[in-house]
Amino acid sequence: MNVGWTQVALACLWGGLVAVERKAFLQAMLSRPLVAATFMGALLGDVGGGLSVGMLLELFYLGTANLGASLPENDTLAATGTAAAAATLTAATGAGSTPAIWSLAVLLFIGLGRVGRRLDRLLEGYSARLARVALSSAEAGNLNRAMRQNLWGMWPHFVSYGAITGVCALAGYFLEPLMVALPHGMVRGLAWAYPAMASVAAAIAAQSSHAKRAPLYAGLAAAAVTAVVVLVQLQEQRP
Repeated sequence: MNVGWTQVALACLWGGLVAVERKAFLQAMLSRPLVAATFMGALLGDVGGGLSVGMLLELFYLGTANLGASLPENDTLAATGTAAAAATLTAATGAGSTPAIWSLAVLLFIGLGRVGRRLDRLLEGYSARLARVALSSAEAGNLNRAMRQNLWGMWPHFVSYGAITGVCALAGYFLEPLMVALPHGMVRGLAWAYPAMASVAAAIAAQSSHAKRAPLYAGLAAAAVTAVVVLVQLQEQRP
């Protein structure tokens, strides 16, 4: 098994950057699952896998919001970690990006959303203390020091989330023997699990809109996503 350390390093870098962008810098929606996962796939040479993972997780997390003291799951970490694992697993198998790989990565790494939420809570206290110190420095007229303190407050997010994403990328390489050893029937089941999960995610996204006919829209969205994915897979299987 050859580990691509360059890919692991790139995963760390992108995971850290979007974590900072999500909380403290720019906030240009680069940290949304669809964008973060697609860019991760592009960096690691698997745009299709990143886009597929990002689309599913974007629908799944659509509608989550930070309300008062309640923190949502960290959809950014779930997206970057899952996309990184899917991309490196694809590279390790050498068989190309497949729905079975996407499904396996989602099933194994979607729990990172809750891990990220806990980490957010741990880092909030540190960030709040630095923000108060920076504000005191600014009020005292020391703007350069205040800027340095604000920048220093971003480093824990960059390092923590970047490291977790890098571990996910590394895990993708170690999952290769498991993927190869799976029976054909199980691999086929994982492949069909992807459109099933996508349809559920589409239903959740429609339900979160709180529209008058949200259940109807949820059912239509689920049916539409399922139909599209099934048609694409049938076309790919044609000789």
